[in-house]
Amino acid sequence: MSNAGEESLSGAADVAAEAIHVENLHKKFGQLHVLKGVSMSARDGEVVAIIGGSGSGKSTLLRCINCLENPTSGLIRVNGEEIRLKPDGHGGSVPADRRQIERIRSRLGMVFQSFNLWSHMTLLENVIEVPVHVLGIKRDEAVANAEKLLERVGLAEKRDVYPAFLSGGQQQRGAIARALAVQPRVMLFDEPTSALDPELVGEVLKVIADLAREGRTMVLVTHEMKFARQVASHVIYLYNGLVEEEGPPEQIFGDPKSEKLKQFIRNIH
Repeated sequence: MSNAGEESLSGAADVAAEAIHVENLHKKFGQLHVLKGVSMSARDGEVVAIIGGSGSGKSTLLRCINCLENPTSGLIRVNGEEIRLKPDGHGGSVPADRRQIERIRSRLGMVFQSFNLWSHMTLLENVIEVPVHVLGIKRDEAVANAEKLLERVGLAEKRDVYPAFLSGGQQQRGAIARALAVQPRVMLFDEPTSALDPELVGEVLKVIADLAREGRTMVLVTHEMKFARQVASHVIYLYNGLVEEEGPPEQIFGDPKSEKLKQFIRNIH
């Protein structure tokens, strides 16, 4: 990633207002060029929905933002701080500062397709693990906060239950509580309902919609188009590793300009 150049005062203000800023992002896996120059941003309080077909690069983009994948080239800022990378000697990049990566990740709450709860821990233990052992929060304080979060996602009575005894929807709501426990500046959701049985999707979407109404900054990769239209303030349509079209949901779903987006919307109805 390039070093940030000098910015005008107005430019600096714009950066400060952006929770996430991605510029000309490329990602290759060997010969497979997944992201081909993606630029996007999410400002404080925005809900940005990323949509697109399978293989369009949606999840890879999210994983690059959360430093789970290293971009081949491009620039990412989280809350105004540029993620510093250095060449890996093979045409890609690696983190220049592992402590910076840990700090950046502590500002981001990530919810995956698969729930990824630790199976050997109760739900409460899952939620307090990172606050206590990574962030250094006192256990009593972490437990009190975790109990509030579990109540918020409708799981207060399941605090001492292990993940194997929870439904998929309950596990995903628990995963949302765990992500919220680090008090993130931005929540990232990677197809949070794709692994759920249809009857369990609604309970997870309700929790996410409640977070949106609170004004929480979120970037949401989803195939739930009706939900994206209802909760997103901005929608990005990825096609073949590029931003094909973006705009407010009423434009993307009601008056799309791109023929590819029109076809995509026709196919999902």
